[in-house]
Amino acid sequence: MPAFKPSVLFDDAYGSIGDITFFHRYGKCFYRKRSHSAYPGTSAQTSALDVHRRALAAWRTVPHGIQKMWNHYAMEVEPHKPPFDHLAYISGQNLFVSAYHGFYTLGDEHMPSPQRFVKFPPFAAALQDARKENGSLIIPAVVSIHKNLCPEKYRLLTKVQLAEPGKGCHPGLMRNFLADGYCSDDAVFIVIPGYRDIWGFELGQYQVHVRFILLDIVTGYRSQYQQNSFLISAR
Repeated sequence: MPAFKPSVLFDDAYGSIGDITFFHRYGKCFYRKRSHSAYPGTSAQTSALDVHRRALAAWRTVPHGIQKMWNHYAMEVEPHKPPFDHLAYISGQNLFVSAYHGFYTLGDEHMPSPQRFVKFPPFAAALQDARKENGSLIIPAVVSIHKNLCPEKYRLLTKVQLAEPGKGCHPGLMRNFLADGYCSDDAVFIVIPGYRDIWGFELGQYQVHVRFILLDIVTGYRSQYQQNSFLISAR
């Protein structure tokens, strides 16, 4: 476990490069040979990877002039990951791939056309008590968007983890579900088929950890997520 020695050019290191991974322990930086997992991934993960590959292949077919339009629109878009310094922005390819994934999630996979990224409206979402039906858990969600901000333009994408009451959130156990209905409806419904197989238990009450994301049905773009936790009953 060799220690990293700072130099005039680099005083610290993070992450991986080539076959080396840098890590920190007890305030000091070390490096080791990078590990390569042989885990093949779940069917959902491999399916998502296939979608991403199709998106990248589609980008390569976009004429250069249209790619420049995507790049121009992308300069107005902040990344969904830090640093949130209002200085960084994404690439046209990132914006295109985001739209491609969004339309796939909406069940309308196709080649997106360049669209300006418009700021998403303020919104709030809350879960209500669920019902069990034919092996699925159906959770109503109420989404609040001002009627003048076109709530009918948005669908609610959720990333959900079911847990025992009082248990904390484990991001690796969260799963994506697109809610049925539009955000202009009185309620939308998060349908989770096979929930017992996903999380391995059956309860009358659940701690639900959830991330809420708005999907624009016109552009395919998605909002920053909001995260919350709810204690719900399920019959």
